[in-house]
Amino acid sequence: MSYNLVEAGAATGKSRSTILRAIRRGILSATRDVVSGGWLIEPAELHRIYPPVALSGHLQADDLIRNKDGLPSEGELRELRARLEDAHEQVIDLRRRLDQADANHRQALDRLAAAQERIAALLTDQRPARRRWWWRGTP
Repeated sequence: MSYNLVEAGAATGKSRSTILRAIRRGILSATRDVVSGGWLIEPAELHRIYPPVALSGHLQADDLIRNKDGLPSEGELRELRARLEDAHEQVIDLRRRLDQADANHRQALDRLAAAQERIAALLTDQRPARRRWWWRGTP
């Protein structure tokens, strides 16, 4: 599996132009793709010059070391199960936090509605209507 310039840059943490400059200077050997005309860089050749970027704690499917049957090893399966359990616990925690935030939001809206009612009551005239002696009709 060969890298193109963008994939090579992502695998090493370098820019596409840095990889291209290394090819043009002869530091890094690469071949041209007949169909697309783009550069093809072998991973071994690329990582001979530029070290790979450390994975950010995530295993990729291609990173698993396969045993003779083509399956991931027991250690990797344990690690993946542990990561899955951690992710599951994190989802549960985030859902709990979201539910709590929703409850707090509802309470705040209720308090706001009550405060608005109190303000409206203060701003309106609550006195009983007085009947004036000079009016002949109803007030």
